Amino acid sequence: MPKRTLKLLTLPNPPKHIALIMDGNRRWAAKHGLGPIDGHRFGAEKTIKPLVEHAIKHGIKYLTLWAFSTENRKRDKSELQGLFRVFRDALKTNLRELEEMGVRVNIIGDIDWFPKDIPALAKAFVERTKKNKKITVSFALNYGGREELLRAVSRLLEKIKNHKRSLTKALTEKEFSSYLDTAGLPDPDMIIRTGGNMRLSGYFPWQAVYAELYFTTTLWPDFTPKEFDKALLDFAQRTRRFGAGNFGDYLRKIKNSAISS
Repeated sequence: MPKRTLKLLTLPNPPKHIALIMDGNRRWAAKHGLGPIDGHRFGAEKTIKPLVEHAIKHGIKYLTLWAFSTENRKRDKSELQGLFRVFRDALKTNLRELEEMGVRVNIIGDIDWFPKDIPALAKAFVERTKKNKKITVSFALNYGGREELLRAVSRLLEKIKNHKRSLTKALTEKEFSSYLDTAGLPDPDMIIRTGGNMRLSGYFPWQAVYAELYFTTTLWPDFTPKEFDKALLDFAQRTRRFGAGNFGDYLRKIKNSAISS
């Protein structure tokens, strides 16, 4: 039978930046009778590329994937070694497919915590793809929201210490954002978490203030473009007022609801 293609949703105002929490890899592996690393490997090799392709088709310009949190460092040594192998393989082979698609790869988080070859590979890949413009795909590696805020404050203090910034100058939100790991990226319009947990776990505490949140019980390795479309359709049905809006909007909504019923 010929392979069925997914009909592309028509989105009047697609999100510019979507951030994902890739949760459920180990549960997926246990469910399929596999080892603790197999879910991560499947997600890296089979799940990411189709989602990036789908995001490009929808005109989404930024995709950020949380691949390893600061809390993940607490896992046992054998599992960490397995994750490091997945990262190495992805940087050597899987991400080349993204490069060929015109993807600009970006890294956020304290990547220098990893064994030295991983940050070296990652930084080389970032440099190699910096002129690509189809979409920017950021991988959050050894990322934690609180640590990011502390890094931002340290960068600010370093600038003051080196007399590159006046201590008396008022600090603005725009300037503080420039010290974050995500400097140069727009705040996410939407954050998707797979795996069923309904929390952000410290993901983008500064950047997520107006992000639309979407939680799904689908485990990350099963998060297909079809599941992605469910999230995008949910986003399209939301009204984003950013604290503004008119009271008349609510009256019209009530009136239209009464007419349709």
